[in-house]
Amino acid sequence: MPVSGASSGPLRKAKGDGGTRLGCVAGGAGCSGAGTPFKARFQKGCVMTQEVVNVLFLCTGNSARSILAEAILNQLGAGSFRAYSAGSEPKGRVHPLTLEVLGANGYPTEGLRSKDLAEMESPEAPPIKLLFTVCDRAAESCPIWLGAPIKAHWGVPDPVEVEGDEATRYAAFVGALRTLEARIQRFLRLPFDTLSTEDLRRRLQEIGLEGSESAAEGPASSG
Repeated sequence: MPVSGASSGPLRKAKGDGGTRLGCVAGGAGCSGAGTPFKARFQKGCVMTQEVVNVLFLCTGNSARSILAEAILNQLGAGSFRAYSAGSEPKGRVHPLTLEVLGANGYPTEGLRSKDLAEMESPEAPPIKLLFTVCDRAAESCPIWLGAPIKAHWGVPDPVEVEGDEATRYAAFVGALRTLEARIQRFLRLPFDTLSTEDLRRRLQEIGLEGSESAAEGPASSG
């Protein structure tokens, strides 16, 4: 997947010992630095590949929605994508209902934690190639990321803000999970072998608009 500002060469999936690899097939001048999609190794035929594409889900509190997305993509996209999450104002702990709903739906929860965005901006952090904001406040404050990943906004209502009895609050977390599942499943079905940079960016934004009427957020959203 070419980064923002890169040439729009076609993407391809290639099978190898490390599983599915996503890369840009480039030729001639496209094999120079400006047109390359990843910080990756050259292969014969000037094909740029990377074993796993790193994806970051960003929200404000990093306690619910971004954690849900991280867990979903790590399971459904295992071998092709590695998901991370962070918050611009992290709560410091994952909401208990986030873990409960994930576990009840067959998603591993081990290692999930609420962390500051600064951790993902450190020199030791993995290079992020796709960045999704899942709350409006995070989208507004999203930093200019080193390496210029492709960005998209996938706003989801904050289940943490839902009031009511236990069943009502649990249902809100399940609803967020289902919304993110549907978007991630559609994302994984994209024809990466034919999408240019701009096509990919447009398709990602379109996925985020699905159910946008029901995904309208209030200003207090922070999960």
